[in-house]
This record gives sequence, structure tokens and C-alpha cells, in this order.
Amino acid sequence: MRIGELSRRTGVHTHQLRYYEAQGLLEADRGANGYREYDESAVLRVKQIRHLLGAGLSSEDIAYVLPCAVGEAPALPGCPELLAAMRSRLRRLDDQMARLARSRDALTGYIEAAERVGGESYPPLDDTDLAAVPA
Repeated sequence: MRIGELSRRTGVHTHQLRYYEAQGLLEADRGANGYREYDESAVLRVKQIRHLLGAGLSSEDIAYVLPCAVGEAPALPGCPELLAAMRSRLRRLDDQMARLARSRDALTGYIEAAERVGGESYPPLDDTDLAAVPA
């Protein structure tokens, strides 16, 4: 099947499929006309990639675990190397979440302090000043 059909069958944009191929996650043969040609197994492979991306794995992580993937969800065997890679990713996610929680707490503190002071700003802001404030 060509890339357009794979895109329709998986709901994944063609530029994303090309990216997966560039990352070594998806393989395509080239027809005599130069078009990508995917076999039927590509549909399952793309669904596996999407599930693993949804779990927060990077394309590098996925390249490592994908050969072990079984089924659409996919199921992954509990081999030590695979578990180590997934635990490492989980630690990175936990670290990111902790940093975000600290940032959220600090921002909440600033908002609460500003609300206690009142609505007057010093110096007074006008619309041109607000346009320069980063969102």
C-alpha cells in the first residue's frame, strides 16, 4: 500500500509516517516509480508506535522496544533491558512532573500575593504595556 492509504487506515498524517521511517521505526520499500510501498504489517506497526508515543516514550525509546512489541496495545515482554529502559523514562517523567509542580506552586504563590495587594498596578499599565508582557 502507498503512504496515503497507510495514512487513511491509521489516521496518522503522511508527514508523521515519513518521520517514523526516518527514525527507523517504520520500513517501506520503494517501487520502480520511487513511491513508498508498505506491507500490511505497517498498519499494526503504526498503531504500536502511536500507543508507545502516547505513553511518553521518545522515538529513540520506541526504536529500542518496538522489536519486542506484540499486538496493537502493544504488550511488551518483561526482559531486563526493556524494563530498565522503561523505568528510566518513567524517572524522567517523574522529574519533569516534580519540576512542573514546583513551578505551579511558585506561580500560585505569586498570584495569591498579587491578589492580596489589590487590583491597582504600579506603575499603571495601559494596553501598549500589556502587549509587551509575555504570555
